[in-house]
Amino acid sequence: MSVTGSFAGLAALRRSAGLLVQPRMGFSDPRQMRAGLLAVRQARAATVATLTLDSYTRVKDYASAGRALADGTPLNGYPLVTHGRAVTRAVLDGVQGPDLPVQVRHGSAVPDDIIAALVETGLDATEGGPVSYCLPYGRVPLREATASWARSCRRFAELRDRGIEPHLESFGGCMMGQLCPPGLLIAITVLEALFFHQHGLRSVSLSYAQQTDVRQDEEAVAALRSLATAFLPDDTDWHIVVYTYMGKYPRTRGGALLLLREAAELAVRTGATRLIVKTPAEAHRIPTIEENVEALEYAAAVAAAADGADPPPDPPPDTGIAAEARQLIEAVLDLHPDVGQALLRAFAKGYLDVPYCLHSDNRGRARGYIDEAGRLRWASVGSMPIRGITGGERDHSVGSSDLLSALSYVERKHDLLALQSQDTTRTSDALDAGTAPADL
Repeated sequence: MSVTGSFAGLAALRRSAGLLVQPRMGFSDPRQMRAGLLAVRQARAATVATLTLDSYTRVKDYASAGRALADGTPLNGYPLVTHGRAVTRAVLDGVQGPDLPVQVRHGSAVPDDIIAALVETGLDATEGGPVSYCLPYGRVPLREATASWARSCRRFAELRDRGIEPHLESFGGCMMGQLCPPGLLIAITVLEALFFHQHGLRSVSLSYAQQTDVRQDEEAVAALRSLATAFLPDDTDWHIVVYTYMGKYPRTRGGALLLLREAAELAVRTGATRLIVKTPAEAHRIPTIEENVEALEYAAAVAAAADGADPPPDPPPDTGIAAEARQLIEAVLDLHPDVGQALLRAFAKGYLDVPYCLHSDNRGRARGYIDEAGRLRWASVGSMPIRGITGGERDHSVGSSDLLSALSYVERKHDLLALQSQDTTRTSDALDAGTAPADL
């Protein structure tokens, strides 16, 4: 089975097939995992498939993963390390190829074993980063995570000796899922990409998670593109991946599809290569294979329609997102020539500070809020060297009621818009049928 360079050619595939859509799908049963991959391959869309790993593997608890497999207890993902090379090769055989790249998604702060399993199996793409897979997910010290990711990048780069171009996606544009203003997201994903390159990887992607305001997101992705162009070395093959909203998801089907529609349109308008989709089931449970395929096909249809639509009459206004991100990137890189050491020093000094992140290596003084127009702003920047660049700092605490309201803002907004749309449709149908109440 040849898996050579399946992610390295994504840009060319984007030009010929349109926006690539990708689920976050993983099952512990190899037969179900294979069925999921086949379904993604057969979907009416240009797709990328995913092996999402289970939470035991994420924290290196292979004994618990093994017991679950022995007992027939389903896990919340695919236990790559426990299944081993032979099982995974059987899952992928005849499925993965140039027309269906497969990426491993895992969430581990110390991915040495996972990367070793990837190299052994011949899988060529994964995601994460020393910051983005450490701070949000546990208590592993940032220094330990940075050392593990440096080793893992060097090990992953060994695939090139076998004619396989490894690909690594920074998860930095998705920190905490929500309430992190865009400038910091952009800075972290660019810095992680530079970290990957410094440790031998030449094919990378940079992430950005859909936030609370469409125009702000458009400005943010444009800023990410310009800064990646400015900072990444010339020998780097890179592209941008947009994530459908990572926070509390709308509880109604209509609200969820509206949010996914906006994400697909954002990805097309900003020239992103890939879109990570979510399904209407996300607010309630882990989605089925069929629900994942439905979301992929819906997003692809929206993207195809958006490809032929007229662009917005005006570009998004420049509110300083690019300047803020550049200031953060440059301040970090000035701390040390080794990007990993620079990241450690940046968090120690508070030059990088993720809002609402409780990790002990995060200063925890920065706070974000949603303003009256629905845009993400800084309530406090802590010690980050960006005061006044984008404005909006209120320099006072965000109360618990403010935080709870902000966390559900996108959910409430899209559920309400969906209900209003349903009411409008019912009224229109009633008028057409001549059965509407007289006061309409």
